[in-house]
Amino acid sequence: MRRKRIMVIGPRGAGKSTLAAWLGETKVRIGRTPVMVYGERTIEAPGAYLECPWMHCHLIAAAQDALCVIMIADAAGNRRKRTYPPGFAGVFGPPVIGVVSKCDLDPAAVSDCEAELLQAGVPGPFYRSGCGETDEVEALRRAVAEIEVSGRFGG
Repeated sequence: MRRKRIMVIGPRGAGKSTLAAWLGETKVRIGRTPVMVYGERTIEAPGAYLECPWMHCHLIAAAQDALCVIMIADAAGNRRKRTYPPGFAGVFGPPVIGVVSKCDLDPAAVSDCEAELLQAGVPGPFYRSGCGETDEVEALRRAVAEIEVSGRFGG
């Protein structure tokens, strides 16, 4: 039986590698992620896979090896362009968790990010990451641990 991992997806520069490190990886990789990276506990998908609709099938296929899927919305990113198509979270079999990254850099964009995650079909609650958000990261770790133990996400 394959080991289930936490799949992390999001736009380029949203903090996927940092989040993967917080969730138990040993180090943060710097720079672009050109291919799927299978870590000890995580699967990190390149941001480019979200930019090209014909690459979405690779995300869906990789999610078969996932315990859960974490979809990141970047508060500091370009808010004029949507990251996820409407209802996108519904294509994944495992539970989906929403994270808003870089909340400290643009607090006003947090509500826009949460609205995008809702439109993409991600159920709340949403977790926030950024400088000083250690409580939120711990809450996210507990949510992932709940999925590991129970096999489902209670929110």
